[in-house]
Order: sequence, then C-alpha cells, then structure tokens
Amino acid sequence: MQNEKLRNVAIIAHVDHGKTTLVDEMLKQGGVYRENQEVVDRVMDSNDLERERGITILAKNTAIRYGDTKINIVDTPGHADFGGEVERILKMVNGVILLVDAAEGPMPQTRFVLSRALELGHRVIVVVNKIDRPDQRIHEVVDEVLELLMDLDATPEQLDSPMLFCSGRNGTASYSPDVVGTDLKPLFDTILEYIPAPEADVDAPFQMLVSAIDYNEYVGRMAIGRIERGTLKQNQEIMVCNYHDPDAAPKKAKAVSMYEFEGLAKNPVTESTAGNIICLSGIGDITIGDTICAPECVEPLPFVKISAPTMEMTFSINDSPYAGREGKFVTSRQLRDRLFRETLKDVSLRVTELEGSTDAFNVAGRGEMSLSILIETMRREGYEFQVSPPRVLYQMIDGKKCEPIERLVCDVPQEYVGAVIEKLGSRKGDLAEMTPIGSRMKLEFLIPARGLFGYRNEFLTDTKGEGIMASVFDSYAPYKGELARRNTGSLVASETGTSITYGLFNAQERGVLFIGAGVDVYEGMVVGQSPKQEDITVNVCKKKQLTNMRASGSDDALRLVPPKQMSLEQCLEFLADDELLEVTPKNLRIRKTILNKELRMKATHGNKKVLQ
Repeated sequence: MQNEKLRNVAIIAHVDHGKTTLVDEMLKQGGVYRENQEVVDRVMDSNDLERERGITILAKNTAIRYGDTKINIVDTPGHADFGGEVERILKMVNGVILLVDAAEGPMPQTRFVLSRALELGHRVIVVVNKIDRPDQRIHEVVDEVLELLMDLDATPEQLDSPMLFCSGRNGTASYSPDVVGTDLKPLFDTILEYIPAPEADVDAPFQMLVSAIDYNEYVGRMAIGRIERGTLKQNQEIMVCNYHDPDAAPKKAKAVSMYEFEGLAKNPVTESTAGNIICLSGIGDITIGDTICAPECVEPLPFVKISAPTMEMTFSINDSPYAGREGKFVTSRQLRDRLFRETLKDVSLRVTELEGSTDAFNVAGRGEMSLSILIETMRREGYEFQVSPPRVLYQMIDGKKCEPIERLVCDVPQEYVGAVIEKLGSRKGDLAEMTPIGSRMKLEFLIPARGLFGYRNEFLTDTKGEGIMASVFDSYAPYKGELARRNTGSLVASETGTSITYGLFNAQERGVLFIGAGVDVYEGMVVGQSPKQEDITVNVCKKKQLTNMRASGSDDALRLVPPKQMSLEQCLEFLADDELLEVTPKNLRIRKTILNKELRMKATHGNKKVLQ
C-alpha cells in the first residue's frame, strides 16, 4: 500500500550550487509564508556560521503542501566534510533532486552523492540550476550529467531521468533549456509524477531507522527518521536496537513526544503512520543508525556506517601569558564538557582524552572544514583554548601503513595549469584526468589528505584568485613518504609588551607582518611570516632611543605596510609542527609551543649535539 498523499525527497548537490536558495523559493511558492511575511534569504541556513560562509552544515528538514499532497524536503550539506550526513539522509527519502550548476557542471561532491543515491535505487530528477548565469553552458552540462550517470552504472530508468532547467534565485523552472519558466510548478508536478509515494504498511508492527539527530537544550537528543512500517502513538512503549551491534540487548524506551515537519516548524502530533518523516524525543542516548521498534517485533535495520574520521587535532587549555583575559570558559573541565557535548550532535566527531594529561583532548573529524567550524562555534560561545596543527589519521591495512587519499578537482584558467600541476606534484599528487572546458581546464588529482594542508592559499595565489578547488575522500592507500609542510618560516616576537611603529618598521623588512602597532604581544608569539625557511626572532616592541638630536615626532614619518589579516582557516593552514593556535573570543594568535627562545633552540638543536 502506498501513501499517495505524501512524497519524501532530498536535494543533493555540490557545495554552492544553490540547494538552499531553491528550497527558499519552494517554501515561498508552496504557501508556507503569509502574503506579506518578511523572509530572510536562505532561511534553511539557520545558524550564523552557515549564513556567513554561505554553506549548509547540518541537514535540515522541511515540508510543503502542493495541492493535497505533502512533500517532505531535506536540504543536505554540499561540503565533503559533511558528506556523512548526506549518505544517511538518503535512507529517509524515495527520490532525489540532483542540482547541477549551469556553468560549473558536475563536481566531485555531485559524483559522490549521486553514486550513493543510485546505489539505493532512488529515482533522480536532474535540475540544471543558475541558468541565468552569463557564463552558463547548459547543453554541455546536460551531456556531462548523462556521462556521469553512465559512469556510475545507472539503470536504464535512472538514465531516463527527467531534466528541468531552473533559476533558484528567481524561483522559475521549465522543461526546456531555451524557455524561461514563470514559477516552480514544473518542478512540483515532476516530483508528484516521478518520485514514488512511500510504501506504507500501516498494520505491521512499528519500525523506524534513525537517520539524523537534532539536539535541543530542553529535551536533549531528538531522533529524526522515516517510519518504515506501522503506526506510532504518543507514550507508546518502544525498543531501541542496532544492526551493527547485535550482541547488545535492546533497550526499553517511551515515545514521549512526536513531531511532524510542516513548513519551518515542528508540529506536535499524537500519532504518525508509515511513510512519514518524524522527530521523536524522550530517548536519552539514541544515536544515528539505531532502529526503534515495537516491543513485540524487534528487527534492526541495516544502515550506512558512519565513516571513520580522517583527521585530528589536539585541543588544550590556554597556557599563554595572556590566558584567561578574554574568554568566559577557560578551565579544562569546561572544555571537556563542551567537546563531549558536541559529540551528541555531531556523530562523525570523536573526542578522546590525551594519555597522561588532564588538560588536552584529541578531537578527530572528517576534515579541516568540520574542525574549523567547531573551533569558530566554541570561540563565539566564549571559550578560550589552544589547538595544534591538524594531523591525518593513519590505518594499518594488511600490515602496511596507509593514509587517506582525497580526490581533488581543480577548475583553473589554462595559463595557470602548469603552476598547479607542479605544486601538487611536489605534494605527492597524481594527475588522474585533464579535461578542457572552454578557456579553462578541469584537473583531477588523487592526493594524500596531508598534501592539501595549507594548499588552498597557495592555489588562490597561483591562479590569481580565479581557480576553484574541491575535494572529497576517496580511499586509503599505502603511505607515500615524507612531505615538506611549509617552505617559509615565522617571525617570532622576542619580548613581551606592546608593538610599536619603530619596532615594526624594522621588522617588516624581514618578512610579512600579521600585526599592526598597539597590539599586545608576548615572547614566542608569531608576528609574521619570514620568506626564508628558518624562523627569525624580531623585537616589535623596540623603542627609539631619544636624545636631543632625535625627536620622537619623526616616528610619524615611518610608513608601515598594512598587516596581513588571517582568517581561522588560514591560521590553521599556516601552523608549523612546533606551533599552536591560541583561540579566544577576541583574538587568534599563533605561537610557538615553547615560548622561550633558548629553550626552543635547545629542543631543536640539542638532539643534533647528542648525535655528534
């Protein structure tokens, strides 16, 4: 039996191809808002970081009514670091809308999410988005999508997927690339016609797979999933079990409160039937992949295992001379509680306490992006702490040390191809494919994840800001040998105090400065970048000795080059192995692990003397 009044669909695409903007328009035209209601853009990106960066971090559920049919829509993240979310979300839906940018065409994440959808046998509606871009190449992109479907062994039915041409920003869709639509009606009609209604066996015992987790300060963890069969009533007794943990005894629980999605809100309901996507609270330690069943029929459902983290960083309490000045939460207990609380929300994150230390914690995640978002979120909440440079996690496979390999796609103007290939070659990258697209070139590499640390800045410099790069985890491969991390050194402050124009003027001849005048610095803090490979100690607090021949006023004539402002990601990419990043709500300071210059020299050169 099918529930014809219901459709469950996910929107999948590469980062920045316009998923959230399209959902915005679907909500507007699906009658979710009042006529005169003021609405923010990208309403589904609810947290500040998502808005600022223009990316979706967490999958969001919403629902609209089209005629008398309810369409549940899941807006998924496009960034590779949050790919784990996408794989599991696909379990909840019966079909996907694949969004492809009319200029960029299919990108690595498009390939990754599409392959997952095809494996599950989902029907696909291909939407070529942003057709109003001046550099659109609709007809070529259509061919590229068909090639991709053939590459991924799509079934004849999937190859025959309907194609629509949209402008998410203008809220228009049409069946032909040469016709500009007036609204999204063609998209809604295609969803109803082509995406199958969910199978709904209402009389069978209740069963539901948890595909996502929401977290609320008041009710704790909330399980989100699609009811596979049966009916769930409020306060019903339920059992929780897990397919990948067959030895664990099923746990008893109670369905305290249930919600169905309606527009942007969660509506409390007392009963929900098979096929619906619901949100359920009242089970404390529920996690993604658990199956909730009726007590009389405990059958766990298989699910996509959460992929193991590939990268880790050490978070520790701040022990710099300026510790505790700017943060609200500075103790190791507060840091520990916050990190473990994050694992309740983000299941791909692992936090372990460092052996022999109570002040440091290893945090492992899917990539630099996901870890930097955690750092930025904690910083805004008032936490003060230090982080180490990111490290990749190795695995032993058949007795060999293996490392994570990323599939990197670069889209660059042709004149910069040589520079990109040379740089990636020195970082142990193998060129897998090279495709010309108009005046640009699309390069595909297989490169160790550690080879990408600190590369984004170089890439933007080499391509004069015109290159686009994106990567997605590919596989584990045998260790490829040593890599040079950074070919520049640091300018390190030699004393504690406040930076002064005179000292900075002398220091700027040695490299690029990160700070201006009037900034508090301490011994061992990194104040700039040296063009040479070794570190240079500089005194930025140096004052001019005044005599009756030297007037203090002539300092005004000293011209300082504006300092280089570094974002959080740039700071993490810049870190050398013997450096840490001090993160406070107001400042990001790079510092040496050993602040004192003599002790630092002994640590570096002491070992060499012993060997001689």
